[in-house]
Amino acid sequence: MTGRRRAVRPGEPSTPRVERQGADGRAGVSTVWRVRSLETARQVLRARHATTQAGFTAEAIPRGRLKHHPILVSDGPLHDEQRSKVARFFAPVVVAERYTAQMEECADRLLGRTGPGGRLTLDELALHYTVEVTAEVVGLTESSVPRMSRRLVSFFRQPPFDITRRDLGRTPRQWMLAAWNGLLPVGRFFLADVRPAIRERRRERREDVISHLIDEGYTDVDILVECVTYGTAGMVTTREFVTMAAWHLLRDDVLRERYLVAGEQERFAILTEIIRLEPVVGHLYRRAQEPIDVTDGEDSWTIEAGDLVDVCVRPANADPRATGEDGLDLCPGRTLPRGVNAAGLTFGDGAHKCPGQPLAILEADVLLTRLLGRAPRVVREPEVGWDDLIEGYTLRGLVLELPADDPGSR
Repeated sequence: MTGRRRAVRPGEPSTPRVERQGADGRAGVSTVWRVRSLETARQVLRARHATTQAGFTAEAIPRGRLKHHPILVSDGPLHDEQRSKVARFFAPVVVAERYTAQMEECADRLLGRTGPGGRLTLDELALHYTVEVTAEVVGLTESSVPRMSRRLVSFFRQPPFDITRRDLGRTPRQWMLAAWNGLLPVGRFFLADVRPAIRERRRERREDVISHLIDEGYTDVDILVECVTYGTAGMVTTREFVTMAAWHLLRDDVLRERYLVAGEQERFAILTEIIRLEPVVGHLYRRAQEPIDVTDGEDSWTIEAGDLVDVCVRPANADPRATGEDGLDLCPGRTLPRGVNAAGLTFGDGAHKCPGQPLAILEADVLLTRLLGRAPRVVREPEVGWDDLIEGYTLRGLVLELPADDPGSR
């Protein structure tokens, strides 16, 4: 699947639309359903309380060790309650009113460090930008943003794993390496970023997630786990989206000119279409806890309790039955089936739908309008890589040069 898509994983199939792969008890492999149909994927993701989170190594996280189970991997009524309480921090109106000015100041400051004729590496700038903005929402504001950015990136230095296997397919040595590469960065993150923020908010509450968690009775360890979730899912992945959106806009003169003269809602539609085409997280996993009947047109199946479901986001987002035959093209404002998000399944669906879509789109728009207004030139294309933990792409090394007569510096 290529078309206009730039992040194409070698060997990743787009068919069949629904595929069942049998279990192998001796190898500890579950029955796995690969779902590439948008219709069927939404049925699975909306099967409330019939599935549990299986992505992001959720099933390897010990239960009972935390007073509050992390929101990313909790399920059922507990998850619903957690989501309803934090939703206010990510509501579109709240995001626009509370954080736009900060985003604008941050974007202007970071871009202002590169003068006319100078060069910048966009993925590095985007990382510092998204970490600083999201840190304000979460409450991680008592430490250096560049240093916190490096600590967050270090979470991803993990050995590969196979999520279809009960032991994740890792050797004892790989498990030791995973523990070392995971626990050490988390410890640093807690001491340098999370603990100072907790101490400050215990003295004086603010309108942020950490203050809310303190009021809910979360322990320091509980808050740490939530901050890791927001740090990796909310900050680092948005970096990839910003870089990808810039890459598309810089390589499409017509789309870029349209973006630069468009109103806010049209710009949002362009960015949302880009992230539909280029979802950062490529796979969502659920474990069936009871039988689930699903359909795809006239075809039907029953997913049995214990089966693992792999929602393949990239092919589902370009499903021709939902998007039309031009699903691999960029068509902002395209017509989709009723109830389908314009971003497809990029931010998930159902109980675990990511609440950060309004924040991510606004973040990207604020930075990109300022960047593109300076008419940068692509000096070096980014390298596309793949990360096992988030099952998604990475973009590194997109180098841009500002013109000597920089219109944005006047």
